[in-house]
Amino acid sequence: MSGRTKLILALAVLALLAGAAVFLPIPGPAELRRWAQATGPATPLVLLVAYSVLTVAPIPRTVFNLAAGLLVGSVAGIVIGLVGTTIAAGLSFGLARLLGRDLVLRHLHRAPVRVVNDRLSGGGVLAITSLRLIPVVPFAPLSYLCGVSSVKLVPYLVGTALGSVPGTVAVVVLADALTGDTPPALLACYAVFAVAGAVGLVRVLKNRAPVPEAEQPAASAPAG
Repeated sequence: MSGRTKLILALAVLALLAGAAVFLPIPGPAELRRWAQATGPATPLVLLVAYSVLTVAPIPRTVFNLAAGLLVGSVAGIVIGLVGTTIAAGLSFGLARLLGRDLVLRHLHRAPVRVVNDRLSGGGVLAITSLRLIPVVPFAPLSYLCGVSSVKLVPYLVGTALGSVPGTVAVVVLADALTGDTPPALLACYAVFAVAGAVGLVRVLKNRAPVPEAEQPAASAPAG
């Protein structure tokens, strides 16, 4: 597949995913309960498949975590949320790497592209975990970005799973938020996760900071 074809296909897929995020209706509690009654014992499996596939598009995971807690309870909901998150992260990563990696490679000589790539790939599990902890960092776009970067798949998936645990548990347990405004407890959890993620990210950036030329050891003079 040529680079031009990959670019066109990537743009088409991106437009399709963005359209799905905008136009797909988000069901409310009543619709979810009717859906669960219709699917019966298959509800957990159907929910897992929907979670894994639909969050590849920029549809917030919070919707599915709330649905999981509401429909199948806390324990099963947390398991579905974490497994679905990991599968969706892997699918998004693979899709972005397949369609967009060549385009990024052609621009690695540009300083901004190279810096972002180096920060992500060099930060390893801690960088991904920290980014996943910060609620304002959207799930799907970060997955795409990691896919086109030099991040390795295993650290990426491990970091995604670890960083998604606190938020998934909090939302599933507080699934009654579907019936009204977001509870203050959930907002407090988000604030704590954001601080933890920011601290981890700062640590990664400091560890990856380049050594100024003035501080680099001078090369030893050749023996005369």
